Amino acid sequence: MQVTFLGTSAGVPTRSRNVAGVALRLPQRAEIWLFDCGEGTQHQLLKTDLKISHITRIFITHMHGDHIFGLMGLLATAGMSGHAQRVDLYGPPGLERYVRDTARHSETHFSQSVDVHPIESGMVFEDDRFSVRCRPLDHRVPSFGYCVIEKDSPGHFNVEKAAEMGIPSGPLYGKLKRSERVILPDGREVSGEEFCGPTIRGRRIVYCTDTIYCENAVKLAQNADLLIHEATFARQDEELARQSLHSTTVMAARVAQEARVKKLVLTHFSPRYEGGSTMRINDLLGEARSIFPPTEMAHDLMRIEVARHNGKDAVG
Repeated sequence: MQVTFLGTSAGVPTRSRNVAGVALRLPQRAEIWLFDCGEGTQHQLLKTDLKISHITRIFITHMHGDHIFGLMGLLATAGMSGHAQRVDLYGPPGLERYVRDTARHSETHFSQSVDVHPIESGMVFEDDRFSVRCRPLDHRVPSFGYCVIEKDSPGHFNVEKAAEMGIPSGPLYGKLKRSERVILPDGREVSGEEFCGPTIRGRRIVYCTDTIYCENAVKLAQNADLLIHEATFARQDEELARQSLHSTTVMAARVAQEARVKKLVLTHFSPRYEGGSTMRINDLLGEARSIFPPTEMAHDLMRIEVARHNGKDAVG
């Protein structure tokens, strides 16, 4: 699972940072999911090897402009480029009306099917390999955090052992790989658990923005391999964070610590720290690491690989 940061600034873009957007490339399928779609997201995608035609799902956290103003442009481009796949949109109340009214007023006609799914707390999406859950966060407008959960998979199948026991290859191997019990042609009954290694735990990636520190963020991020959390303000500007219901570096680190995540990546930084402020943007990382050492600071087009579990740290 590969995460690409398309925008890491809060509110407005800067010379080096675009507004909110994260792309998740799924393993073993030509499919990309977006989380938020600020203005300029499609331009950021053009700087990567990610293809707009591979985007199948877009998850919007809330209806502030720096998180949605790139959505209609991206969908229009996808339609004009012959994107035939259906695109499913997930987001808070108001998203469906925004898409419908913007398309009507701009006379945008999608060649692909665009379906909007209003969300509430709980399960948002599920298929045979992944599920996505959400929880409401604490912001000035309805805002949601998302948790992508890869389902557990059977451990390594011991082909040599199966062959030694005279089990014919073919459909029976498939059943044994799924840990099913099967009856062999000679009447023997065997269990797939005898041939499979330990179950491989699925990966978890959590995206929380915009929000001040809240218990729902901690619950959503429990034991995540990667937590992407906003850190709009430095510790010294906590009062600004409370007034605007955004997080400081310390708040984000506290969520990561309490949720026992493996790695925290900070994003959504106020442009004030790239100007003449005495606090510089690189200082924000030190504040978070003083509480939660396995923390990194995102920058535009940064990529993170979240590897399959093998008994070692899954994030690189």
